[in-house]
Formats: sequence, C-alpha cells, structure tokens
Amino acid sequence: MLVHRSGSARGRRFAVTGILLAAFSLVSALPAQASSAADTPPRGSAHMGMGVLEHDGRQGTPVPGDATQTEGVDVSSHQGNVAWSTLWNSGVKWAYVKATEGTYYTNPYFAQQYNGSYNVGMIRGAYHFATPDTTSGAAQANYFVDHGGGWSRDGKTLPGALDIEWNPYGAACYGKSQSQMVSWIRDFLNTYKARTGRDAVIYTATSWWTQCTGNYGGFAANNPLWIARYASSVGTLPAGWPYYTMWQYTSSGPTVGDHNKFNGALDRVRALANG
Repeated sequence: MLVHRSGSARGRRFAVTGILLAAFSLVSALPAQASSAADTPPRGSAHMGMGVLEHDGRQGTPVPGDATQTEGVDVSSHQGNVAWSTLWNSGVKWAYVKATEGTYYTNPYFAQQYNGSYNVGMIRGAYHFATPDTTSGAAQANYFVDHGGGWSRDGKTLPGALDIEWNPYGAACYGKSQSQMVSWIRDFLNTYKARTGRDAVIYTATSWWTQCTGNYGGFAANNPLWIARYASSVGTLPAGWPYYTMWQYTSSGPTVGDHNKFNGALDRVRALANG
C-alpha cells in the first residue's frame, strides 16, 4: 500500500509539472503573437517598393546611369517636405508622388511634393497605392483622380501610376484569385482612362505579378510598365511587355526616396507626359 501511494504521489507530481510546462509554453508564445500583430503597419503608410526588399531582396549593384536613361525619384509621406532643388541639382529630372491609398488615405505632404517638384523644373506625376481588398478598382481610380491623380496636357505632368504590389497589411494577393486580381486592375485602368483620357502606368514587381495575376500579359499593349527590382539589371519582365518604361532600381538613393531610371532620354519623358 505504501508503495502504491508513493507511486500515485509521484504520478501527480509529474502531471502537475506537465501542466505547468504547458502553461509556460503558452505564455511564452503570447509575446511573439502580439509582436506579429504589432509589426503590421498602420493603414495609409504603404509606399512604392515597400515589399520589394522583403520579398525580392537586393541582388547585385544597380548599374550607373547613362545618356539614354533619365534619373527619377518617387516619394511619399515618409519623406516629408522634400528638398527638390537638391534632387534637381543631383540630376533627378522626373518624380512620382504618392497621392492616395485605397479610398481612405491622402498624402498630407502631397502639395509640397507634387508642386515642389514641378516648380524646380521636374516632370512629375502622382501614384496610387492599391488595396484591392478594401474597395473596387473603379472606386479607387475615382478617389485617386479626385485627390491629385488627374492629368493635364502641360508637358510636365505624367499619367497617373497604379502601384500594385505586395499587401503590407495582410495576404500578399489581398485575398483575391488571379482572375479576380486581373479584373480589379482592369476596373481601375478603365476608370482612370475614362476620367483622364490617359492610360495609367503600372508599377509592379515580376514576382508579385506572376504570383497574383498568373503573369497576365493583357495590359502590356496600352499601359507603360514601371518595374521594381533592386538588382544590377531588371531581369525578366512580366508577360507581354517587351521593355520597361521605368525601373525602380533602389530604395536607398541619394537625398530621399526610391530612385528610378526612365528608359530613354529626357525628351522621352516629355513624350510620355504629352501623351
């Protein structure tokens, strides 16, 4: 009987120890879960190339500019008030400024950035960060045009750009199938053209485009490609586009913002502005 009681006590001690270890493991896991939720950025904070480093990485050293390419920059609220004269003097001749995101955000620095780049002589345009999981493509195109994304034939305004890339707030493809994503993009592009008379530029990365649209090639005939790849070359382009119009080659360019190369001399930048 004594041996039996001793064994029962020992079993109870093992059971209690197991429960405590399980509880400790559960508690230990909680901070990591909380940290993961805390790592999700606030709505509105997205910007061009936000997911490129995380998903595509940085491969090689970007090639230096040459006479057939024209340096550009893109900025958002993260850059605040931009020293445009410094950028102009460094050789930057064109710029894109984040205007909107979804149908819930406008860039508070938009006026300083959009007008400031124009005032120093740059050819500039506006871009929209797409969130296909929040509202329709048409709704976001209208919101974009109504909040700075329009176009005018003044020789210094580029057509609006659709920034369609990794979702910083959740699932990479915004919970959409490939065909649904293509439909959403088409909805945005058609609405933008109906409002402005211009075909919007598409900014994306080949890896995201392949994953989330099935490497759809149907927009290449009308919509200029702005490719994001932080490497020594642009690499493989999305289906349908035989060449890129713009290349975002680094997120850490001089002064501020992501830096880009236009695939042509300055007169070709003006040609795109003039339509």
